[in-house]
Order: sequence, then structure tokens, then C-alpha cells
Amino acid sequence: MEILMRSLCRFHLLNKKMEKEPITILGLKKLQDELEDLKKNKRPKVVAAIAEARAHGDLKENAEYHAAKEQQGHIEGRVLEINNVIATANVIDVTKIENTGTVIFGSTVTIKDLEKKNNKSFQIVGKDEADINKNLIYFRSPMGKSLIGKKIKDLVTVQTPSGEKNFEIIEVKYI
Repeated sequence: MEILMRSLCRFHLLNKKMEKEPITILGLKKLQDELEDLKKNKRPKVVAAIAEARAHGDLKENAEYHAAKEQQGHIEGRVLEINNVIATANVIDVTKIENTGTVIFGSTVTIKDLEKKNNKSFQIVGKDEADINKNLIYFRSPMGKSLIGKKIKDLVTVQTPSGEKNFEIIEVKYI
């Protein structure tokens, strides 16, 4: 059953509409590094773990074998996913674009919370790069959608789970 589910997921990934998805140069590099690590380090380790578990005999009751096979499925699924992202990537190098003060994909935006009176900076990035803990926000997130196309000194209202938040754009960098 699990093999069937993995196959269906792979089929879905391969047949998913091939839309170009923007990604920053740094985001592409991180994905390429992860792919290399999966292929050169993690894949060989799991293959060795499967071989070792097979040597222990009866595979029906061999938990190590089943765990290694499951891990192998996760690794292969991630390899397919990363390959798909790279194949459909539209790499945006914001440093090569003239800064007009407009928030675009890849730009770094400093906003002022009009309620708390504090400033926060975010970079607008693609889905696979987004990490709120690193101040990287997905361009299709509520915050990302609210910021794209705005300029310095524009006021922005964002609907959040805790209610409406208001911000002012203080600075836009293309770095």
C-alpha cells in the first residue's frame, strides 16, 4: 500500500502542470546543495542500511529493513521533488534589476508595524525558500501578496489570523 501511495505521489509530481515558479539564486543554490547531499550521502547510506538489514534474514519481521525502505522512499521522493522544482524554476536575480523602490519578488522590504511602532525586514521569496524564522516570506502568502507592487511610504493592510495589521513600507532593497 505504501509503495502504491509513493508511486501515486510521484505520478502526481511528474504530471503536475509545469508552471514556472520563481526562485532566488540563493534558494536555487540551497536546493542544488540538498540534492547533492541526498544523492552523494543519504542515498548510499540508506542503500547500505537496506543491504545490512537484508543480511539479517526474514524480511517480513525485520523492522530495520522496513524503516530503511521507508527512508529510501522519502529520499527518492525528495529527489524527484527537488528535480521538479529545479526544472520549473524561473531564477530571479534581483541585484540585476534597477531598484525603483517597488516591492518585487526577491526584494528585501523593511516595514513599520503601525500599532507596535517597530520595524521588521523580510525578503520576498519562493515557496521552497520561505522560512518565517529567517524572515523569508512566500510571495503568495497574505503578507507577500500585500507587499508585492507597493512602494516606499505606501501603507499596507494584511489580514492575519489575529486580525487586520497595518504597516508602512520604510525601505525596499534589491540585494
